[in-house]
This record gives sequence, C-alpha cells and structure tokens, in this order.
Amino acid sequence: MKLKINISKRWLTLPVSVVSMLIFQANLYAQDSTAVTTKDSTAVTATEEITPPTKAKTKQVKRSFQSIWIIDNQTVMVPIKGTFEMDIMHRFGTIKKGYEDLGGFFAPSNIRLGVTYAPVNRLNLGFGITKSSMLWDVNAKYALMVQEKGKYPVSISYYGDMAYSTLRDPDKTIFKYASQRISFFNQIIIARKITDKLSIQVAPNVSHQNAVNGYYTKNDSTGKVIFKTMKFDHFAISFSGRYKLTNVTSFMINYDQPITVHATNNPNPNLAFGFEFNSSGHSFQLFMGNYSLLSPQRNNLYNTNSPFPYTQADGTKMKGGNFLIGFNITRLWNW
Repeated sequence: MKLKINISKRWLTLPVSVVSMLIFQANLYAQDSTAVTTKDSTAVTATEEITPPTKAKTKQVKRSFQSIWIIDNQTVMVPIKGTFEMDIMHRFGTIKKGYEDLGGFFAPSNIRLGVTYAPVNRLNLGFGITKSSMLWDVNAKYALMVQEKGKYPVSISYYGDMAYSTLRDPDKTIFKYASQRISFFNQIIIARKITDKLSIQVAPNVSHQNAVNGYYTKNDSTGKVIFKTMKFDHFAISFSGRYKLTNVTSFMINYDQPITVHATNNPNPNLAFGFEFNSSGHSFQLFMGNYSLLSPQRNNLYNTNSPFPYTQADGTKMKGGNFLIGFNITRLWNW
C-alpha cells in the first residue's frame, strides 16, 4: 500500500589650587599673543590649532557579482534600496537526443517568471511562478555582512524560499493534504571578491519537503513499520565563481553537490557553466547545466540529470552528460 507521509512543523568640582593654575596659564598665553585692535575694540589673538589624526574610512566592496543570479543559484548580492527587478528564466530539454529535437530546443521546456523589490537596503523580497507543477514561490534575501577592506574579508547573505504547488489534483492522488504541496529552502551564501575580475562563493543549504512517499513493510498485531523512499530534509552545498573577461562579459561556473543520502531516489549533482552579458539595467546569462526545475528545493531534491556516469546501488550503470541549455534575463529599474 502506497501512502503519503505528512509531517506538520512548523536579540564639578575642582580644588582652588588647580583653578588658580589654569587662570595663571591663560594669562601667560594672553601676554604672549599679538593683539590687533579695531575701531570697535575687538581683539584677535593668534594661537596654534592642533588637529588630531582622523581614521581613514573603509569602503565596502561593490559588484562581487553582476546579478542576483548565477545560473540556477542566488548570488550574495542584494540590490540597493528601491530596486525593482523582473526575471525570465528558461530551460530547454536535454541535448541527449541530438537532431531529433535539435539538442533539446524543441523538447518540452520549463519557464519561470519572477519579480523582486528591495524595500530597504540589504533586503530583497520576491515572488514568481514556474511552469513545472505550476509552482508559486515567495523568497527573501538579507545581507548579513558586506565585504569591507581591512574589516570584513567576505560577504554573507541569507536566502530563503517557500514554494506551493498548484498542480491540479482533483482526486487527491498526489496531494492528500494542502500542506503536502509546500516545500522550503534555506541557504547561507558566503562570497569573496578576490580581485576586480574574480569572485567566488560557497553556499550550504537545506531543502525540506512536507511529504514523501512511503510503504508499509509490516502492518500487523506486532506493529507497523513504514519504509520512506526519501528523507524530509535534504542537505547540499553549492560552489560558484565568476571571472570578468571584459567590462560587460563574464564566464560563470557552478557546481551543486548533494550531501544527504536517501533510501531511494537520490538526486544527482549539477554542473553548469556559461557566459554573462550585462549592461547598466540588463543581465543576460547563457549556459549549459543539469538543473531544469527552476526551484532551488526541487532542483536539489529531484534532479535526475547527471553530469557524470555512475553506477546505482543495484549495479545499474547510468550514463552522464545529461546537459541542457538555458538562459536567464533580468531587467532592473530603480526608483
């Protein structure tokens, strides 16, 4: 019997002698000063002013990355207050069929439309919808620390996402409860701009699904034993880098490695690389990778495209090289 397992979860006084000394000292200064008397008998004295040394102000490092996106992952960057952004993200099918579907261009594709806005400095809020599973998401990113020369060696941001599937399921064969449609993603992004051209970041993350498939392996008078195909929480880590080739062109690379091991349906890692072209208000990224689901938690939990060949636990050999072509377009406005 197959079932959905649902778990609900959910910082004045001075001595006379001292005063006399000070008055005597003031008189000495007055006698030694050169006085100039004007018609209204105003006296101007010349004294020497000593200015204490000032501490040089440190500057925050800017433009570690050009966009809030680096292929399928968020960058550490948070736009300045008043920035409104629209995102169009597209993933074609895998290239494995070659000419049959023109390298995936004519295969079924996935699209995400999203917007974000920075109401205050360091905070970015957004929402979007993805074609696959008609998935709505709301997200937030906050800059906890910004790289500053001589003070902070790295930038650190937190990113969180909650998604809700609106896929039609009138018979409740997929989702028995509404809570099973919800999934979550939490991530800490740590980045450093090493030179004017090179920026790198590492981002540990955890994805949570509210329901997993399960089976009774025993259901009798002695009790019940349920076999869960996957765990509710999935840990992973992402590595990303950008190298500026020119003022408007950069090379990007990204790798996502699963950490959690599930009983079955273990997701594959993701390797992606490509180019970014940008202007003051636009960013266009063109790349190849393995992720296709356009949701961070779904990509980390359910990716079936592998960049490398591997052998499953049962001895089945799986082919690698399941890459697909994708692009991201962002448009910025600042009010």
